[in-house]
Amino acid sequence: MQQSILGRTGITVSRLVYGTLPMGPLQAALSPDEGGRLIRHALELGVSMLDTAELYGSYPHIRAGVEGYRGSVTIVSKTHALDATTARSHIERGLRELGRERIDIVHCHAARVADPFVDRAEVIAELLKMKAEGKIGHVGLSTHYISAVRRAAQHPEIEVVHPLINRTGMGIIDGTAQEMADAIKACADSGTGIYAMKALAGGNLISSARESIGYVLGLPGVHAVALGMLSQEEIEANIRLFSTGEADAVAWQHLEARTRHLRIMERFCKGCGQCVPACVNSALSLVEGKATVDEETCVLCGYCGAACPEFIIRVV
Repeated sequence: MQQSILGRTGITVSRLVYGTLPMGPLQAALSPDEGGRLIRHALELGVSMLDTAELYGSYPHIRAGVEGYRGSVTIVSKTHALDATTARSHIERGLRELGRERIDIVHCHAARVADPFVDRAEVIAELLKMKAEGKIGHVGLSTHYISAVRRAAQHPEIEVVHPLINRTGMGIIDGTAQEMADAIKACADSGTGIYAMKALAGGNLISSARESIGYVLGLPGVHAVALGMLSQEEIEANIRLFSTGEADAVAWQHLEARTRHLRIMERFCKGCGQCVPACVNSALSLVEGKATVDEETCVLCGYCGAACPEFIIRVV
């Protein structure tokens, strides 16, 4: 597995980061034992960084996966808190559920906040305080905003940035894929560690996964890429792709052609309805204030995912 140094943190990580969102209750709802087995398989094949968040519900899966593992592993989490007290409670719960005294990296989870250094200043200050206490190794920022990535380059207290980037720009709030790529390079040039999210646009680009992953891996300043993986086949195919640049054509044809479903994270749906007119096949509607999909009509084009302002519609 190819390794990379995550900016000025000095942490050496695998270029493939295991994103644990899909295995948690928001998506596939694997049991901790099932998720733990997948995580352990990835660790033993060279993956060394695991990405989670307070929202994901995957702490038990990670704990099961790393229990007894003697190799190097970097665990990253995120807090979506709006205030210092809640942020502290999120981190302390993470420490308890992971069975650890320190989380290696914790992001201010401010995906849809244009200027987290103003709107989440209290949270960032609390994370820095917990870093001084030894409960956090490094403080980071998770964002879908180009402007926030650019601002982070001017804030050396933010040592890692987790930006949204994919070849179509799906989910980027304030500009294009190229503009985000430029911001990522500038931020990395300042010494900030960068590992990318949503290379497959929440599953919407899975039919061109190899091309889409290659695009993000090739961007200047991207040290690693987080991908959600739900099978040993996915793990092994991605590890080979990240390690050698080569792809098993048969395996990837199977992965890119596998049966998929539209998943709406109902918990976070605000019922704005913007996805409904974006659906070219009239498969979406609002039912009791939440977006609902008719799976028999849905053609999995992914247009609704691009229209959703909360980026909570995924093809999985």
